[in-house]
Amino acid sequence: MAMKLHLFLLASFLLVSTSAAFATSPAPKSSPLPSPSPPPPVTKPPTPAPPVAKPPTATPPVAKPPTTPTPPIVKPPTPTPPVAKPPTTAPPVAKPPTAAPPTPPRNTKECYPPCLVRCKNHSRQNVCLRACVTCCDRCKCVPPGQSGNKEVCGTCYTNMKTHGGKPKCP
Repeated sequence: MAMKLHLFLLASFLLVSTSAAFATSPAPKSSPLPSPSPPPPVTKPPTPAPPVAKPPTATPPVAKPPTTPTPPIVKPPTPTPPVAKPPTTAPPVAKPPTAAPPTPPRNTKECYPPCLVRCKNHSRQNVCLRACVTCCDRCKCVPPGQSGNKEVCGTCYTNMKTHGGKPKCP
């Protein structure tokens, strides 16, 4: 690379010196030709192109180390399952006995005692009693307990609504 640089500098020096010699030489005065045009301006020599990089040489393939044969995989012996005792049959889950629905009331007087039990913990007992007695008189049923269990009395009791669209029966 250094040799090329020296040659380039030497060539450029010669080029510049010869062009300067021709520019300073006197022109013949008795020449019938018109006077020569002024010498061309001195231009810098072109910069050398960057050296062409050699393509990388192909690398030899990487040799894999020789593999040693792997020993066959031996499964450990499976333990024998413990002797299972026959399952003991659990007694069937018995549902707690549900109280049989009371006999349907025949009139409003018979609706009053079960409605007292139904409305015992209500915040507005008089309103609850009036609605319960009405539902009992129409549907001939009062659900057991103090709340819930409306499905025992069927759709008549569960579907009855107030004028506002709310359930009527407590």
